[in-house]
Amino acid sequence: MPFGMLEGFAQSGVMPNTAQIIQGGAFRQMYSTIPEISSVAWSSIITGSNPGRHGIFGFTDLHPNSYKLKFPNFGNLKQPPFWQQCKGKTIIINVPSTYPVRDMNGVHISGFVSIDFEKSVHPKSLIPQLKDMDYRLDVDAQMAHNSMELFLEDLDKTLDARIASYRWLWKSQDWQTFMLVFTGTDRLMHFLWDAYEDENHKHHNYFLDHFRKIDKAIGEIADKISSGDTLIILSDHGFGKLEKDVYVNCLLANEGFLSFREGGKRGLDSIDSGTKAFAMDPARIYVNLKGKYPSGSVEESSKENVIKELEVLFKSFELDGKKVIKHIYRKEDIYDGPYVENGPDMVLIAEKGFNLKGAMASQQLAGKGPFTGKHTYED
Repeated sequence: MPFGMLEGFAQSGVMPNTAQIIQGGAFRQMYSTIPEISSVAWSSIITGSNPGRHGIFGFTDLHPNSYKLKFPNFGNLKQPPFWQQCKGKTIIINVPSTYPVRDMNGVHISGFVSIDFEKSVHPKSLIPQLKDMDYRLDVDAQMAHNSMELFLEDLDKTLDARIASYRWLWKSQDWQTFMLVFTGTDRLMHFLWDAYEDENHKHHNYFLDHFRKIDKAIGEIADKISSGDTLIILSDHGFGKLEKDVYVNCLLANEGFLSFREGGKRGLDSIDSGTKAFAMDPARIYVNLKGKYPSGSVEESSKENVIKELEVLFKSFELDGKKVIKHIYRKEDIYDGPYVENGPDMVLIAEKGFNLKGAMASQQLAGKGPFTGKHTYED
């Protein structure tokens, strides 16, 4: 949820309940985590720590001493979530990257990515009632590739069931702390950022209506709490217009930093021994160290030189006369804690309009998929 959009909706009357809360509270623009993706951001939100301490650096990671992908989940989180330290029961609804759920004092319904309903709800005794409500763990984003109307219908049903579940748990459970996350906004902005910007877009009013529904739920919650309670509204990252997807591994290959074995598909498992560096989504850069990776070729003594060469490349990188990279971070500048060495050597943040991607297969430096909106570190 971008700060600028929320501010605009509050001022224009789209979100009157939120406007009232802003008037009576503190309203500040935040920065996201680095990189600005949900798995890292929510892990930081619920633990109050950075990836060097909680151990989650992306939606994917590498098995030690290999190029083999793994998909970290809630079981890989190295720091306890705040609700393990809360007094009294806690209700947690739809927090991303908290699957599979663990035993806890209260109720936990995990969010994206949740695969199995049975492993997404604690206690399991709540599952029949949630299914009766048509509760959905996530929106079916694949629908948007085939039918925007069916996708929006699914988005509505998912939001309605999310609100119904919060109302039910609010009344039926004894609790001290309550956390509710709306993730449909992310899906909506990825596919229909253009509908937000263009008042003549056929889905512009739908876009506004989605936020009106959320604002109504926010108003309900604000009316229910007492003067001694604390209400916090936050987002895991901002959003902005997406003009071009940029494939970082293609740039590295074009500039001689990344090479693949002959006859092999362009992928992690076909990285050649001449490789100096490679990227993982969205723009995490790893130096291909000897002894750390199967085809590692860079000596530890040469690592600093490679990083400096990469910094020169990324600072000068332009497309259509526009600078692509806004920030270049070394891991020691952004992470601290016992798991820093598991993280990328560098992380890139894009300039406005550019969306950085770590896909290996693309031999095109830039392109444009179905998304019209992208995550932002600022706003």
